[in-house]
Amino acid sequence: CGGSKQSPINVDTTQAIFSPDLRPIQLSGYSLPANEQLKLKNNGHTVVLDLPESLALTGGYAQQYRAAQLHLHWGSPSGPGSEHTVNGRRFPAEIHVVHYNTKYDSFSEAMVHPDGLAVLAAFLEVGHGENQYYHEILEHLLEIQEVGQETFVPGFNIAGLLPANLKFYFHYNGSLTTPPCYQTVKWTIFNQTMLLSRHQMSMLVSTLRSPDDKVLQNNYRPVQSLHGRQVLASFQTAPSVKHFPG
Repeated sequence: CGGSKQSPINVDTTQAIFSPDLRPIQLSGYSLPANEQLKLKNNGHTVVLDLPESLALTGGYAQQYRAAQLHLHWGSPSGPGSEHTVNGRRFPAEIHVVHYNTKYDSFSEAMVHPDGLAVLAAFLEVGHGENQYYHEILEHLLEIQEVGQETFVPGFNIAGLLPANLKFYFHYNGSLTTPPCYQTVKWTIFNQTMLLSRHQMSMLVSTLRSPDDKVLQNNYRPVQSLHGRQVLASFQTAPSVKHFPG
């Protein structure tokens, strides 16, 4: 997993370049009926929810992308576990919603092309009260404790797992954060965080088992070097903002 465009990265907000060309992300087909069953599985690295191709990104990206799956990264009861960091700060957890470019026939075909993948990322923190959208996933974790186990979850509004405000985000070119680490991901990292209850966060970090039958924790990759890459921001991050020409 070498290479000069690896993910995750630390987002230094003082270095992010404001780009007025970054339009609000638009989601299509994200609200699923309860009779649509979604497969939830423990793949040994994380919890994965397979998403139907009817979910799409229709704004914010120059090309159209359709959803493939979403998964989470987390820490442990004693420490945070987001993959990306902001100004050196690691958040308790992070969600990734993975999409592939509709000009390719499948996720596996798309993931080797430079414009193949788009991932929406949001940070999770502890707040007051249960998060009803995350509840739809977390309440099923006990059914998939062991590696390879899967269950079915009734459809719900997947958009609820992401911030309400899709205008404010950071954007950069990077990679998948697990092998094969292909450098084909256009990353969107939302500025607004999602809140889970303390109980929900503890369910996330202490329920699943790993391949060596320990509790699956700290399933995040360390921050990778930028190697001169630019991180763009869809909003003014600091008073002394550098404008991105054109």
